[in-house]
Amino acid sequence: MKKLSYINKMIYFINYIFAILLLLGFALPLMAPSTAPKLAIMSLAMPILFIINIVFAIYWLIGLKPQFFLSLVCLVLGYFVSSPYYNLSEKNVKTPNEISIMNYNVRLFNVYNWIEDKEIPTKIAKFIKIENPDILCVQEYHLSGDNKNKIIDYPYKYIKIVSKKAKFGQAIFSKYKIINQGSLGFKNTQNNAIYVDILKKRDTIRIYNIHLESLGLNVEKENFGEKNSERLVARLSKEFVKQQQQVEQIKKHQKKCKYPVIISGDLNNTAYSWTYKNIKSNMKDSFLKAGTGFGKTFEIKRFPMRIDFIFADGIFTINEHKNYKVNYSDHKPIMARIGL
Repeated sequence: MKKLSYINKMIYFINYIFAILLLLGFALPLMAPSTAPKLAIMSLAMPILFIINIVFAIYWLIGLKPQFFLSLVCLVLGYFVSSPYYNLSEKNVKTPNEISIMNYNVRLFNVYNWIEDKEIPTKIAKFIKIENPDILCVQEYHLSGDNKNKIIDYPYKYIKIVSKKAKFGQAIFSKYKIINQGSLGFKNTQNNAIYVDILKKRDTIRIYNIHLESLGLNVEKENFGEKNSERLVARLSKEFVKQQQQVEQIKKHQKKCKYPVIISGDLNNTAYSWTYKNIKSNMKDSFLKAGTGFGKTFEIKRFPMRIDFIFADGIFTINEHKNYKVNYSDHKPIMARIGL
């Protein structure tokens, strides 16, 4: 430190703060949001903290300064105790008995014209037809956008709309016969979790399509003044606690299932959260087992975020995981091939 210039001493001090924040973030999955709701919000910032510490490490390394070890040690530690921000374990194998499952938050098929393209529903349908997943789990499904089930064409489907007046909800489409279906019916929210039991030859498999509490966070439009920031933190804290309640409801329901389970959905949270840790539990994250890169499914201010996931019980093998770059929604679709 004595050999550092005044400016570098200030930079190192800032580096130290961000390194401590990153280390603190590694403990977030162990803390239920209800115990520290404001701290739980930090899970959303973890991808940014990773990038900031990478930049600091590169800065010191270019100058051949030993200070680069501070962020480097934190990043290496994160690789072993946390979900990696960048994954290198790409895999692509085929097994005789497997199914493909796609997860896609379609943002109501763009019925409110967030994207200036009237052909979005048709483009989504064409994309799905080309990729041809055996199972398709859709969040923010809209009846009008899908032309009342005429665009997405599967022999079996389960669609659960929020209410009689609403035209949106969640849907599961399947090439395999659905022998049971249901909804968990989250309270006081438009989000939900639905499920189907499908029959593939002699195998019965439970598929959950979950959409956890939306945070309603728009970085482009949020006013981050002091008063508004306090209100934002208070609102997000409540929504994180709601997510916890929804996760607990899902896991309680899952425990009663006698079939192997696949969970697909939009968690509205990152892989560094209590929400992710408890939904995943001892299941396999398809991206970690077979994906590569950042795994981006959502973007905030150009920062890649992974908030959409596919999990499979331990008896399954993950043969492949794909992240798509199509821009037909604010979310990117993902697909996994899973060996039975």
